[in-house]
Amino acid sequence: MSETRSDGDLLRAIAADRDRRAFEELYRRFAPWLTARLRGRCADAGIVDDVVQETFLAVWRGTARYREDGYSGDAAGWLWRIGSRRLVDALRGDGARGRLRQALARLRHREEASAEDRVLAGVEHGDLAGALIRLSPELRAVLQATVIDGLTTREAAVVLGIPPGTVKTRAMRARKQLREALA
Repeated sequence: MSETRSDGDLLRAIAADRDRRAFEELYRRFAPWLTARLRGRCADAGIVDDVVQETFLAVWRGTARYREDGYSGDAAGWLWRIGSRRLVDALRGDGARGRLRQALARLRHREEASAEDRVLAGVEHGDLAGALIRLSPELRAVLQATVIDGLTTREAAVVLGIPPGTVKTRAMRARKQLREALA
């Protein structure tokens, strides 16, 4: 009977020895979870599948480095940060129209929509686009990360490289400005 290796052991074996079995085990443990979590952020299964593959490819190639000193956190959180960043990059590549399409597709898959999602669904695309364009780039980036890309405040802070408190403040200002513009 073989002993189950810890996530840290698997990551060390992949980084140090390019251990294919360790990589396969890590993939079996986390790919379904990462896929399900990313599908909550993006309705396009093709994009999600690509992002999951890119995430694990980064682990295999060593372009994403796990540190056990507490900086990287647990393996699941570390993989989530890699995957969510790659998802944001993929959605940004699709342009604003693609992100809006993703947000609306997410609405169709939820039983209860948030206030922001109801506003997105109820507003004419042109009016919303105009209101978004009038926001400062900083406010627009936070709104896109938290509402359209579906990241939490903490995840958006990591992706945008700003403190979580700044994300909250900018999100509040962006929502206020959007409410005023769409009223």
